[in-house]
Amino acid sequence: MDYKKAGVDIEAGYKSVELMKKHVKATMRPEVLGGIGGFAGAFDLSAIKNMEEPVLLSGTDGCGTKVKLAFVMDKHDTIGIDAVAMCVNDIACSGGEPLFFLDYIACGKNYPEKIATIVSGVAQGCIQSECALVGGETAEHPGLMPEDDYDLAGFAVGVVDKKDIIDGSSIKPGDVLVGIASSGVHSNGFSLVRKVFEMTKESLDTYYEELGTTLGEALIAPTKIYVKALKSIKNAGVKVKGCSHITGGGFYENVPRMLPDNVKAIIHKDSYQVPPIFGLIAKNGDVAENMMYNTFNMGLGMVLALDKDDVETAMKAIQDAHDECYIIGEIVAGDKGVELC
Repeated sequence: MDYKKAGVDIEAGYKSVELMKKHVKATMRPEVLGGIGGFAGAFDLSAIKNMEEPVLLSGTDGCGTKVKLAFVMDKHDTIGIDAVAMCVNDIACSGGEPLFFLDYIACGKNYPEKIATIVSGVAQGCIQSECALVGGETAEHPGLMPEDDYDLAGFAVGVVDKKDIIDGSSIKPGDVLVGIASSGVHSNGFSLVRKVFEMTKESLDTYYEELGTTLGEALIAPTKIYVKALKSIKNAGVKVKGCSHITGGGFYENVPRMLPDNVKAIIHKDSYQVPPIFGLIAKNGDVAENMMYNTFNMGLGMVLALDKDDVETAMKAIQDAHDECYIIGEIVAGDKGVELC
């Protein structure tokens, strides 16, 4: 008896590392110390000494049951972007710059080419957010997971000068809400999606005229990363007063998280075009509108609160970062919460 006969292939692990090295290398920043394959990722923090009061920010998340879609479609090159996006977007939401990321892949069986493809997506997400992939772990779990299954999660560390933290404390009546477009469903609500649509190859390969693509391609579109958009706003000299990353819980849970007491966010549902994938989900699943906005991002991945005098500059900065944005509402006096009308 040996480890391989017990279900863990150490040689496959070595091969996975070799195959992923080129992807990891593409994410390197000057602050990364040492090579690939050490016991810990090392990151030089000398540059933050120029900040008045540097504060470290962290975020951790996974892709939820969206990985089931990757299994059925046998498409594993974008799911890693989702894992990075879910972490770095939270850091950007607080005003921070992501510095580095680590991933964790648990699998039933280590297929080196598949693992390397997953990591290529993680690396792409790191490149999009300008953070380094400094380490990770691939854990083979024979007997615990089916051989073809895996789960993917990770965490990111970022930094912000304390004076630049976005905490919502200065939000007041009269401020304007700006939404930044999503790329689709992102990585939340897939437990509901999988009840609405059959997760079969035939179902996911079905072409829908209103989507302009197959159902599978529309659903698996990777989560948009907003790091560059938020950085562009900051570089334009605009202070974002509040920022909400629209993830699990949709608008009703996430928008109030950025608000101080005694103000309410009013969002006009007709202020932008909701992507057709959400209409298809609602129609095919007979999902009530309130539940849709309580589950999905409905086409907006970020909602920002801005002083009305900064809106034009901020929107131009967002567009310069190649993201779409819309004025979607305003802040009024009232009980803390959000009203969609």
